[in-house]
Amino acid sequence: MTTTTTFSERTTSPFRHDVVGSFLRPQALKDARAQYAAGQLDAAGLKAVEDAEIIKLIQQQEAAGLRAVTDGEFRRSWWHLDFFWGLTGIEKKSLKQGYVFHDEETRAESAYVSGKISGADHPFVDAFKFVRDHVSVGVQVKQTIPAPAQCLAELQRPENVTALRQVYATDEAAVHDLAAAYHQVILDLYAAGARTIQLDDCTWGMLAGNHAKGAETGEVSDRNDAVLDQNKQLYLQVNNEAIQDVPADLTITTHICRGNYHSTWASAGGYDSVADPLFNHENVAAYYLEYDSERAGGFEPLKLVSSDKLVVLGLITSKTGALEDRQTIIDRIHEAAQFIPLDRLCLSTQCGFASTEEGNVLNADQQWAKIALVKSIAEEVWG
Repeated sequence: MTTTTTFSERTTSPFRHDVVGSFLRPQALKDARAQYAAGQLDAAGLKAVEDAEIIKLIQQQEAAGLRAVTDGEFRRSWWHLDFFWGLTGIEKKSLKQGYVFHDEETRAESAYVSGKISGADHPFVDAFKFVRDHVSVGVQVKQTIPAPAQCLAELQRPENVTALRQVYATDEAAVHDLAAAYHQVILDLYAAGARTIQLDDCTWGMLAGNHAKGAETGEVSDRNDAVLDQNKQLYLQVNNEAIQDVPADLTITTHICRGNYHSTWASAGGYDSVADPLFNHENVAAYYLEYDSERAGGFEPLKLVSSDKLVVLGLITSKTGALEDRQTIIDRIHEAAQFIPLDRLCLSTQCGFASTEEGNVLNADQQWAKIALVKSIAEEVWG
């Protein structure tokens, strides 16, 4: 006798087949940004190109069957810094060295505190409204923003901490204002119509990577463990404070990553060392989790995910154009279901396709083929 399993229908993010949010920048947009940087195109001219390319991207996402679409982060250079620069009291900064990834170093830019932090009049709100006004009826808009913890970590970098301390004597004071600023942006986005906001967060992946690296080199000590615990609690605090008391019909999710720049990575280590408190105490509805390589570890930490939350398995890599073996992905989904019910799982790419404007090393056709594979596998698994 054949038994048919019926799964709950997803009507809000995350959906059974989903994406993280960023897309490869089209050549027209790359050219416009280069012309703008060279002083050959004004801000209005750049925005006109951005508008046109975002409209095309929305149409492509809808045609690909995505039920929640983004602007591809086409108005940004970085997945995180552009948002930070939009907060009052935080300014752009050039450094001598960029972020160090496994095979590459990024452009050398950052953000520092110049005054009291506020979320008033953030430019991302108008960016959201544009997408809202150009989607088809029934298609949702997902707004991605970097997590508060990510901003805090940036402001605490050795190159930036002196400026932070000139305004905020303690981390607690900085956390309070930063969380309040994020809360205001979130409520402004909600007032504009946003019902799904995703917090992109590499802090947990970096903590896990630092812990794993220390274990491999024998450098783990009581002090290192204490610092790990301190950072976990600080990141949890700022994220939860930012999203507390939001409207009941606003879905807040988070994406956890280990770095995604030009197809390289910044950290390696499973979720074991951060699953508590990340999976059981961060007050989000779902986790988009990187799981496309051995660097992410196994699925066992998923047993700590609170029973009211979902997990989106990022099993399809966005770093290369080669398509994964279909059956291997299906088998991995069922492996994860040993630790969390299949009905609480979804499938996506492991990260965006262009966390920065450089983009990953694959072409647009390969990008859309990845999304088609995600959709096809999800339909086979969940119907």
